[in-house]
Amino acid sequence: MQPLRPRLRPLRAALGALIAAFAVVASLVTATATPAQGDTTLCEPFGTTTIQGRYVVQNNRWGTSAPQCVTSTATGFRIDRADGSVPTDGAPKSYPSVFNGCHYTNCSPGTALPARLDTVSAAPSSISYGFVGDAVYNASYDIWLDPTPRTDGVNRTEIMIWFNRVGPIQPIGSSVGTATVGGRNWEVWTGSNGSNDVLSFVAPSAISSWSFDVMDFVRATVARGLAQNDWYLTSVQAGFEPWQNGAGLSVNSFSSTVETGGTPGGPGTDPGPGGPTACEVTYDPHVWQGGFTADVTVRNTGQAPVDAWRLAFALPSGQRITNAWNASVSPDAGTVTATGVGHNARIAAGGSVTFGFQGTYGGAFAEPNGFRLNDVSCTTA
Repeated sequence: MQPLRPRLRPLRAALGALIAAFAVVASLVTATATPAQGDTTLCEPFGTTTIQGRYVVQNNRWGTSAPQCVTSTATGFRIDRADGSVPTDGAPKSYPSVFNGCHYTNCSPGTALPARLDTVSAAPSSISYGFVGDAVYNASYDIWLDPTPRTDGVNRTEIMIWFNRVGPIQPIGSSVGTATVGGRNWEVWTGSNGSNDVLSFVAPSAISSWSFDVMDFVRATVARGLAQNDWYLTSVQAGFEPWQNGAGLSVNSFSSTVETGGTPGGPGTDPGPGGPTACEVTYDPHVWQGGFTADVTVRNTGQAPVDAWRLAFALPSGQRITNAWNASVSPDAGTVTATGVGHNARIAAGGSVTFGFQGTYGGAFAEPNGFRLNDVSCTTA
């Protein structure tokens, strides 16, 4: 057996080199497969995440059981998986999108929506799309209007802006001519999907990016009798409606703001004629090991009432909300937004509302910061 030992040494050396090589390859594969920091992949049908600290990305798969996954980016999202297809003469598979405002009780952090139409001076938005050629889809905005400042369910009127249309698909209803809105020409369609009225503006050729005022389309809708000036703008959404495939479609960037009160450059000003919004927040916590409750009082120190109030603030790391009262609070960690409920949705001038929540925490307890009432910074008492 002695003569075999010298032969084992080079064999062990070769095996060691081979293992080292596999380790290098494995590390390269792992590094390549790791998503960029901050990206979140959503495969749950109605999964959501927040981007830019102010918009919500939603997977929003409702028209099929086939898998669909979207990944948020720093400024938008992309569709990574979009299996299956549905008939092109019916509803699409989904509406993966990003939005400012409120959608089925999920309100984007610090949003100024809902806002009464006759108090909105401008609603600038911008979009940059990434298209693909091997799918049937539209690239579209959804702009939702309702007679009430509702934050849940389906609104009365839906405005759709079709930036691109690929394949044998068409908007709800029928064509009623053309119109010039926002300095562009559009095909105009009207109809109902059984739950709400739909007014669609269809671009005759693809628009990959554009900056425009959402209120141009809102005013065109009011002029056609599908909304009134005392209605509310509840959300501004941008994304895709795929019928077949759709992987690779992307919203490269998105922005949306709402300027109320008629004050130039005054996003978040008061929704009434009495002057700009001003607010003060009192935060009163009661803490025990690993848990706490907090009573939050929001005082309107402005000269006019604040309707459909929303208070956004940042929970410290490690804190999570388990339940709330006198307000709807979501999500349960990070930057959260408390929204008034039916009996306290208005804060009178000089008045206040109080809500509370219970939560858990890890490490040292700290109080939240950055309180913003309808997108306006508040002082703390």
